[in-house]
Amino acid sequence: MIQTRNRERAIANCGELAALIDRHTSGQRNGVYSTAFDSLEFMRQTEPATAIPGISEPLLTIVVQGKKEVLLNEETHQYGIAQYLVLSVDLPVRGCVVEATPERPFLGFKLNLNPVQLCEIIAQIKLDIGKKESVRGLFVSNADFSLIDCATRLIKLLDTPQDISFLAPMIVREIYYRLLVGEQGEAVRQIATAGSSMQRIAEVIKRLKADFTKPLRIEELAEQANISASSFHRHFKAVTSMSPLQYQKQLKLLSARQMMLIEDIDATQAAYQVGYESASQFSREYARMFGAPPIRDIERLRVA
Repeated sequence: MIQTRNRERAIANCGELAALIDRHTSGQRNGVYSTAFDSLEFMRQTEPATAIPGISEPLLTIVVQGKKEVLLNEETHQYGIAQYLVLSVDLPVRGCVVEATPERPFLGFKLNLNPVQLCEIIAQIKLDIGKKESVRGLFVSNADFSLIDCATRLIKLLDTPQDISFLAPMIVREIYYRLLVGEQGEAVRQIATAGSSMQRIAEVIKRLKADFTKPLRIEELAEQANISASSFHRHFKAVTSMSPLQYQKQLKLLSARQMMLIEDIDATQAAYQVGYESASQFSREYARMFGAPPIRDIERLRVA
């Protein structure tokens, strides 16, 4: 009964949060908007739409109006009003707004997460780090009233810019605390817990992002994570939902797509620059991931 009342209260208070975000983004085009507080952004969309796939860093997003889906490999995670999504490691995801109209646009609250600050709070309040078995690096959960209240107070600071530098970090710390003691606290704690499987996989992911054009050597990555090659495969897939090879392939294809779109190079050049030896293999895998061959996909993106 208490949980039901808390849930109803959280949904009700999303009305105030939606009004604040609507005021800060009204009259703007669809998209993601930065604010005077560096880690905070707003999302606005007046019609259902699919975002361009990319690598997302650790973040918290709360839906305050409308509904959204996030696709990770073959998994689909949907969340709506007064629900939140946390990414705890860098993951290749694609977001899709599935419920939005001009009269009632999709509105979202987005906060970048800092693992170092999370670690400081864990140490300060002496939280039990729990098990060290891997958990998924993406999850969706219900936001309680206290988390919605933190988000509301953080946004209200934008009306008094002189207060942001002093008060915003305090509210962000409270948001981190709410996540750490919430129903997904174990997953959040693993983001910043030294020695946890997720933290070790996160370090390997950083290496993969920096060296994705190089041949993949599982033994070296497993050694970095200080686990056996077989255990590394299992933990990596538990966190990311894909194998290291699949992750590297998505990094290559996403990078090549960006090169073609921004640098105006052709598919063959992009393929070789991201480490493919065969342009035809690159085109096949590109079409499998993005639904169209490189030339047609890039043309479609430029028209959109």
